[in-house]
Amino acid sequence: MATTDRHSATLALAHALSAAERGLPVIPLSPTKLPALPSPHRHDPEPAHCRGECGLLGHGVYDAASDPVAVRALFAAAPWATGYGIACGRPPHHLIGIDLDTKTAATGGTDSVAALRQLALQHLFTVPETVTVITPSGGRHLWLAGPPDVVVPNSASRLAPGIDVRGAGGYLVGPGSVSAHGAYRLAPGSAELAPAPCPSALLRLIAPPARPHHPAPARAPRGQGLVQFVLAAHEGQRNTRLFWAACRAYENGIGEALADALTDAAVRTGLTEREARATIASAARLTGR
Repeated sequence: MATTDRHSATLALAHALSAAERGLPVIPLSPTKLPALPSPHRHDPEPAHCRGECGLLGHGVYDAASDPVAVRALFAAAPWATGYGIACGRPPHHLIGIDLDTKTAATGGTDSVAALRQLALQHLFTVPETVTVITPSGGRHLWLAGPPDVVVPNSASRLAPGIDVRGAGGYLVGPGSVSAHGAYRLAPGSAELAPAPCPSALLRLIAPPARPHHPAPARAPRGQGLVQFVLAAHEGQRNTRLFWAACRAYENGIGEALADALTDAAVRTGLTEREARATIASAARLTGR
């Protein structure tokens, strides 16, 4: 390893350990800003959906740790790392990253900082003073703390062109990291800050809406269909329908429970209660009940 690379790797580990001391889970990053450790499943014939359950390193953000021993082990396995990533959505801060790109052709020439201010005016929230990391291209990463019971997904330019969101399953490049395009550094005045709570109005914009609760329709009482069958009887078929429904009820073990309801239905169609009871009793005898 070249002296410059070794120096960058040493600095990356030092910065990562400093972040870990604050409870932030970290992983080593390569100069491309990607996780430095290759997947142990990269040669598997079938795509693997493992998130570290196999016990091996190389699962990206799912390797992230804040224990200094674990952090040192991660960087020892990736001595070429020149930076570190901070996993979002994890305790204690449940970090949410607001990535503001610079005004480039990729953003359609949009000033993402101005776009965020416009969103704040439109939705009545204030962009809080918080940890801010300046990227090599001049962009900004705003660190916000999310509530533990809300899962914020990753998104790209969904809020506005040039504004990306880093949430659960994502990571932010930590300050002090060195990429192929330059270094990431804390903005002046934010070194001593903690991630500010995410404004509730902004959280509503970046978090998926709660699924509407549709209560399951109440199930009709068992045997209600047989009662309706009797109620639909016309003159000349009332006794036949009652007998058929009563037979089905007894065959299904609900004859006794349904006898009164069948009787009432038969009376409403024109039979007398005595006639209805006699027909139901015949159905019970026929079915062996």
